[in-house]
Amino acid sequence: MNLSETLPLALAALMIEAALGYPQGLYARIGHPVTWLGALIAALDRTLNREADSAMRRKAAGVAALLVLLAMTLIASLLLVKLSALLGPLALLPLALLASSLIAQRSLHEHVARVADGLETGLPDGRKAVSMIVGRNPESLDEAGVARAAIESLAENFSDGITAPTFWLAVGGLPGIALYKAVNTADSMIGHKTSRHLAFGWAAARLDDLVNLPASRLTALLLVASAATMPEADAAAAWRAVRRDAGRHRSPNAGWPEAAMAGALGLRLAGPRIYGAVRVEDGWMGDGRAEAGAADIRRALALYRRACLLLWGLAALGTLVALA
Repeated sequence: MNLSETLPLALAALMIEAALGYPQGLYARIGHPVTWLGALIAALDRTLNREADSAMRRKAAGVAALLVLLAMTLIASLLLVKLSALLGPLALLPLALLASSLIAQRSLHEHVARVADGLETGLPDGRKAVSMIVGRNPESLDEAGVARAAIESLAENFSDGITAPTFWLAVGGLPGIALYKAVNTADSMIGHKTSRHLAFGWAAARLDDLVNLPASRLTALLLVASAATMPEADAAAAWRAVRRDAGRHRSPNAGWPEAAMAGALGLRLAGPRIYGAVRVEDGWMGDGRAEAGAADIRRALALYRRACLLLWGLAALGTLVALA
C-alpha cells in the first residue's frame, strides 16, 4: 500500500472510531483484536517461558515468541487486506472499520472523564475510576494524586493508543497498525522487570520503545500546538517543559507527551509513584503546581480533544497531498 491509500485509510479510521468506538455488544460476542493478541501472547508465555531455563535461554525464547506473534499478525492482516480488495473501490470501508478497532480516542476520553466524575463525587470514587487506567496503588493516592495519575495516563495513552497506531497505519496500512498493536500489547503483558518477565519480555519491551519513538515526539508537538489554540493552556510553557524534562522520565517515550501536557496546564506530573507496594523514583515533568483536581482533568481532556482534531487535520492534509 502507498500513501495515497494509507493516509485516507488513517483519516477514515480516526473518524469512525471517534464516532462509534468499539461497540460493547460486539465485544461481548467476539471480544476485541487486542484480546485476541493477548490470548496468543499468554499462550506463548505459558509454553516458552520456562522458569528452569537460564536468563539467556529465556531471552532467546522471548525473541522467538515475539517473532511468532508478529508473523501470525502479519499473515492475518495481509489476508484481510486481500479479502477487502475483492470489494474494489469499496475496500476502504472494511479496512477502515478494522483499523478503527485498534485506535482508542473515544474509550480513552471516556475512561479519563470517569475519573473526573468520580473525584467530583468523592475520593473513593475517584480512586476506583483511576484504578481502571493506571497500575499504581490507588489507596496511596490523595485527590491530587488521582488527578495527576489520570492526566499522566491521558498523555501517555494519547501517544500509545492514538498517535502511534495512526502513524503506523499511515506508514503501513492495516498490517502496519496491526503489527504495532501486537508489539504494544506484548510489552504491556510481558515487558515488565519482574523475575518472570525480565528476560523473556526483553525483546518486546525494547521493540515497543523503538516503535513508539516517532509517535511520542509527534504527540508532544500536537499537544504544544493545540495549547496555542486554547486560552486555558500555555504553549510556550509546554515547549519549555518538553525540552527540559522529557529526557528525565524513566521511559524513553512517555516523558514527551507528559512533559507537554504538564507544561501546557501549569502542572507537575510523573515524579515518584507507588506501584503495588513498590516506590518508583522518576523525574518530575513540568515545574507548575503538584496540586490538581477534577477541573484540571477536564482541562487536559479539552487539550486532548484539540490535539486529536489536529491529528485528523494532519491526516487530511496528507491525504490531499498524496492524492494531488
